[in-house]
Amino acid sequence: MFRGRVLRVFSAFLFFFMATAGWAQQTVRPWWYSLEQGKLYFRGGTYGNALMAFEDARRAREARFARMEQAMVQLLSNPEVRRLGDDLALIENYISSHHQTEAAEALSELYYRIPKQSLGGSANRALNELNRLKAYPEAEFWIGEVYRAEGELALALGQYRKAYASRGLLESPGFDVEILYKMAELHRLRQEYQEMENRALDILQGPGSDGKPRDSLWAGESEGFTRAAMARILENDGISRFFAFYRYDNTQVEGAHRLLGFYYYASSRHTQAAEHLMFSFLIQNTLLVNEALRSQYDYTFTTLDNLLDSLGRRPDLIAWLDETEYFRTIYYLGSALYASGKLVPARQLWGFLASRSEAGEWRGRAQGQLRSPYIDRAVEMP
Repeated sequence: MFRGRVLRVFSAFLFFFMATAGWAQQTVRPWWYSLEQGKLYFRGGTYGNALMAFEDARRAREARFARMEQAMVQLLSNPEVRRLGDDLALIENYISSHHQTEAAEALSELYYRIPKQSLGGSANRALNELNRLKAYPEAEFWIGEVYRAEGELALALGQYRKAYASRGLLESPGFDVEILYKMAELHRLRQEYQEMENRALDILQGPGSDGKPRDSLWAGESEGFTRAAMARILENDGISRFFAFYRYDNTQVEGAHRLLGFYYYASSRHTQAAEHLMFSFLIQNTLLVNEALRSQYDYTFTTLDNLLDSLGRRPDLIAWLDETEYFRTIYYLGSALYASGKLVPARQLWGFLASRSEAGEWRGRAQGQLRSPYIDRAVEMP
């Protein structure tokens, strides 16, 4: 008797589970849910599942906005509505008075995602925007990440391009810059150096959230004078004076300057290399000064040695120095300055490296430069 009761309970539970599972399979998950699920798979190294989740996210978004677009097309094809012309306000009134729920939902979703005033009161522009919203740049990017992780660099690059082409729909501010960095890195790996350079310049010159170039100090129309003044102080007055005048914490562009600096040095364009590496050097050390000020409010920069000593040998700091190629940047900045005829600041930079055991390879190379300076030929591109 007890056994039969257990079996009945189990059978009921199994029926409920199967029914629930079947219902779940019929339910289309939101695109954002599939995207986040794909990220979990990706970070866990299950790339096949990640790819399917990202493709599901892309399909779900495209299908949702396609339905909304179709609802608007059907509405605008109605003879009564066609007589209203392109006037979106009149069409909205018609939607409300005639209880056109699907079209109302489409416009509600549209206004949530873009400013209504940007449509200029045009129903056709609203329709075009619904079509544009089918794109899902985040999903395209993450599909590219799967291809990159599996070594399919050409496919990954194509996905990054798709994501960047729809960058106006990205939901995270600044994510377009991350896509450009990914593209630049793949071009570097594929030895497509002209394209790598172009993407790095896009990072520096492209518009930021304020509409100005992301690196307004380097790329602004009137910044040639500032760049020349910065270089003159570094070359003539040395590192300490340089940091007494300038601070710059634009972390978004530091990597692009560094990449261009290494590339121009390897291409024997030493003046350009010195300019970009100077910016990278300035940003890196501004961040270090800011960190020193957080730990001791009255900190004052005197020398690079003093700056690093004040921060100590913290594991997070050591990891950051390695990630930003801090010592390599200083070495090649010195080498680019020397190749441009600026021996004094070059020796200052090499002297700093020569005194730092944590600089590793770059300490030994700097010591060699101090003994007998020479134009170091880069054996490979960055």
